Amino acid sequence: MRKPWIVGVLVAGALLGACGDPSSGPEGPPREPTAPSASATTHQRAAASPSAPAKPPAVLYLGDSLAMENQKVLGQELRKDLKAEYTSAPYSGTTLCDYLEGTAERSLVPAGDKAAALVRALRPDVVVLQFWGNAWGYTPCMDGITYDASRKKYFERYEADARKLTEQITTAGGSHRPRIVWVLQGPDPITPDRVREVNALYERQAAASGDRVADAGRAVSPASARYTWTQHLPCTAYERAHPDYCTQPGRDRTALHRDDDYLHFCLAPTTSTPKPCPVRSPGILRIAREITKSVRQAVS
Repeated sequence: MRKPWIVGVLVAGALLGACGDPSSGPEGPPREPTAPSASATTHQRAAASPSAPAKPPAVLYLGDSLAMENQKVLGQELRKDLKAEYTSAPYSGTTLCDYLEGTAERSLVPAGDKAAALVRALRPDVVVLQFWGNAWGYTPCMDGITYDASRKKYFERYEADARKLTEQITTAGGSHRPRIVWVLQGPDPITPDRVREVNALYERQAAASGDRVADAGRAVSPASARYTWTQHLPCTAYERAHPDYCTQPGRDRTALHRDDDYLHFCLAPTTSTPKPCPVRSPGILRIAREITKSVRQAVS
């Protein structure tokens, strides 16, 4: 198996491969980014569940290629545990600025799916934001600012965008301001220090605005090493009881990543058209369950 330091370029390619056509919306056909037509959201209403809160929450899920692959599993977990009314609108290859209103001409997200636009339309109780922190200048609204070129500028811009996105969601929510759940990311084998600071930035922003974080990244990290990347982890009790999720049962280990993709958690190959993960993937279920737990806490 290739070592992570050898595959930096391969992972970058995998990220863009998972993005496919950046103008493609979730589960939708490709379209021109300068002329978006209908919203690309995926909307699902929950059936009743006796274990859920008395008032089912409305949850909006936004993010990049990690959110793209997670969206169906997260919806299933939220409906099962919280009876949630769930809408997802992830776009692969994006970062925070793509969801800011006022960036439509330089953004991979059409105007109708900007965070504030969706908050005004859907009136969610919770907005879940999951962004790895695109560091390669793939999205035009970052104005060419990349982690490799200038780490100081990258973090300053990223922090400003996190603050601005929070402000736009707050204003759009008005008297029904949704709680924001920032998803903390798992270990990054290419830029390990970067993801620590991105997570710290999310924690600072959540604390400043009275919101929450979901440490989903911990669920896909070694128990004793939060920021050490690994391809395999010991199976959980749930995974042992469900052999499809314990991918190496004889060794009591399960796979989080494919051999050729050190970033994504879907165990199916990436495609040119972004879509939710089509196969059972332990890392995605672990992440979805951690997010669901934080959403429950946010509405309790």
